[in-house]
Amino acid sequence: MSLLHGIATTALRRLDPEAAHRLTIAALKAGLGPKASQRPTPDLSVDLAGLHLPNAIGLAAGFDKNAETPDAMLAAGFGFVECGTVTPLAQSGNPTPRLFRLIEDRAVINRLGFNNGGLESYAARLAARARRGVVGANVGANKDATDRIGDYVTGLTRLWPLADYFTANISSPNTPGLRDLQSGDALQALLGRIAETRTVLERQGGHRPVFLKVAPDLKSAEIEQIAEAAIAHGLDALIVGNTTLSRPAHLLSPHAMETGGLSGAPLTDLSTRVLGQFREAARGRIALIGVGGIASGADAYAKIRAGASAVQLYTAMIYEGPGLVVRIKRELSQRLRADGFNTIAEATAAS
Repeated sequence: MSLLHGIATTALRRLDPEAAHRLTIAALKAGLGPKASQRPTPDLSVDLAGLHLPNAIGLAAGFDKNAETPDAMLAAGFGFVECGTVTPLAQSGNPTPRLFRLIEDRAVINRLGFNNGGLESYAARLAARARRGVVGANVGANKDATDRIGDYVTGLTRLWPLADYFTANISSPNTPGLRDLQSGDALQALLGRIAETRTVLERQGGHRPVFLKVAPDLKSAEIEQIAEAAIAHGLDALIVGNTTLSRPAHLLSPHAMETGGLSGAPLTDLSTRVLGQFREAARGRIALIGVGGIASGADAYAKIRAGASAVQLYTAMIYEGPGLVVRIKRELSQRLRADGFNTIAEATAAS
């Protein structure tokens, strides 16, 4: 991280969290973000679900909800960027305050509630891109939707020509009832509608990978059920996982008991353990993407050895800035070499 970006990151932490985020997005749109070398990194590149990722470190959904800065984040060194979550209609989200830094714990709690500007403005920004680099669209349902599954279909249909892949987000704890889509008949109905929609869209506009993002707060039986349903309906990858409703006993921050999803360092072990359970359930039949508490090359490597073909991060940037990805890539390369692996794919396969 450059001295200038380090100073800027420190200054932003003195602001209200949402104000700091808005200012960060504005700075990135103005071209003030870090610029990483775009030289190929063969050891970190991955072919995933038909996508070629120049490196396997992705930006998780939540940072760029409205598809305002995907190219700036690719320039910062990310191998792929996921924008959203976007819902068909614009919505303001939950009442403020709703975003809390747990500085002592290197963590964040949010109860934002899918605040975003809606599908049309999001689509317009994607359409205006030069389409360099891999950018995915994370789609969700409006809080007041009468047909939540229909909202996912609407998002896929509107954005199909504009994104390189799609993620159906059913894992946010901040939209009441959304996580109910992770189980039983609701899960089957959702994935069935997505599969039907995808068949039609692929006839008209070509193939796109479709992923499913799930929570880390799952029991073993639920993990088995989700893995089998995703495979049966032809999904290309599972993203494991979103924020957690659990609260580890060791949290120090006075904000620790705020309502919402916890992310950052306290999520690292839980998310890696659940990722490993999904690997066991999937038995190599579907790709996995690891998310949750990644702040170093060692964290990313642990996810890869637990079965992930690629990883995503977000919360750690709040403390270290967007330039963090460069350090993670360097450290991950060192970890691979130390264990005798030439590529991430080799390390994943050896899990």
